[in-house]
Amino acid sequence: MLVCIPEVLPKSEVAEFRRLMDGAEWEDGRSTAGAQSAMVKRNEQLPPDSELARALGRRIVSALTANPKFVAAAVPLQIFPPLFNRYVASGGHHFGIHVDNAVRGDHLTGLRIRTDLSITLFLAEPDEYDGGELVIEDTYGSHEVKLSAGDAVLYPSTSLHMVTPVTRGARVASFFWLQSMIRDAQARSMIYDLDTAIQALVERLGRDDPETVKLTGIYHNLIRYWAEV
Repeated sequence: MLVCIPEVLPKSEVAEFRRLMDGAEWEDGRSTAGAQSAMVKRNEQLPPDSELARALGRRIVSALTANPKFVAAAVPLQIFPPLFNRYVASGGHHFGIHVDNAVRGDHLTGLRIRTDLSITLFLAEPDEYDGGELVIEDTYGSHEVKLSAGDAVLYPSTSLHMVTPVTRGARVASFFWLQSMIRDAQARSMIYDLDTAIQALVERLGRDDPETVKLTGIYHNLIRYWAEV
């Protein structure tokens, strides 16, 4: 399941992020890559343990956990501290086809998660750079994703994916992972579809409609049945 989440951050906050990031020191992005990913990864990143990366990351997590669409799609249990990367045309930056590590650990907090879902939050507008599409492979083929600054995409960490070469400008983004309460991807997709349908009924019939109340109960009972907490 691939879900786009618009306006996670407003444009004003994106501009503030970019101002702070542009004045920071960047390092080789391979420092956080696994053995296989490091062979195909060419980009820059903010030092993950830096005060700036941690502060900006906390703001992203706060915005996401307040976003109903994100919560509905992810049913998050643990969110890994967001990382930040930059693909610059002059550096020939790209990220070849790879799959994310199954487990990620953060040595500063001791957090250790199973990576169920991957997230990319775009921090550059599409017209700021050429190339740099996030290409995600699934059973229905390849999907190219290039969203507006402030928008995010959520997709299974089991997916093969890549970032195409940036040929003009710079692609700036935050990327990270989460462990969902609902481990099974098919169950998580059904939970999301059910939640979306319930919200549509609420708009039409009201929250106190008897059938809406009944479906809401089914939703919560399915969460109760499938959740790992």
